[in-house]
Amino acid sequence: MPQIFHRSTNTLSRATIFGAVFVVAALGWVAMEVQRSPYITYAGVRKPQPVPFSHQHHVAGLGIDCRYCHTTVETSSFAGIPPTKTCMNCHSQIWTNAELLEPVRASYRTGQSLQWTRVNQLPDFVFFNHSIHINKGVGCNTCHGPVDEMPLMYQQESLQMEWCLSCHRAPQEHLRPRDQVFNMRYQQPTSANPVVVDGQTYTDQIDLGAALVKKYSVRNVKDITSCNTCHR
Repeated sequence: MPQIFHRSTNTLSRATIFGAVFVVAALGWVAMEVQRSPYITYAGVRKPQPVPFSHQHHVAGLGIDCRYCHTTVETSSFAGIPPTKTCMNCHSQIWTNAELLEPVRASYRTGQSLQWTRVNQLPDFVFFNHSIHINKGVGCNTCHGPVDEMPLMYQQESLQMEWCLSCHRAPQEHLRPRDQVFNMRYQQPTSANPVVVDGQTYTDQIDLGAALVKKYSVRNVKDITSCNTCHR
């Protein structure tokens, strides 16, 4: 029987199969990179706001504590967006004619709330409680980044599940004393920067974190990485 296919057909078939595998793998890699990119996560993206509020000016420049505006962060699942009255506590006295702040004054006059754009937005199927994290010793800038250096607020982290799990799998790497939760300049302990808790001096974050896990009754890793912890 005469040969139907050329001898090179076998080589071409193998090359095609291997090539298809590499193409599929490359497409999968591209898809994962796009999924983690700011195009999907909005990390680093500054969203438009009705008033260009500067956390850098208010937090670092004026020394205003996070809780002055985000009043429910220690007791509620939601940190709280300040009402216009909070803004006017100061701006009824200073910058009273600034054109930049006219939307704030208009909101105060009319009683219509400013429509702020959420910067750190989780999907509806994810349960997140600010008060739990605050009371377990998770600092504001652990999740929100250096807010005191942001002229315009943006989302620091991806807020994807893998990012959340990286902390839940090793909480001792991130915890700090409760009285330091709102300190934007807090630094983890080192030999040059020891941290004292209950009379004990710590120069290593893992040692400090392990002590705080016990002190603040942080649930075990199996529990806080369980699906129903966040998806209820």
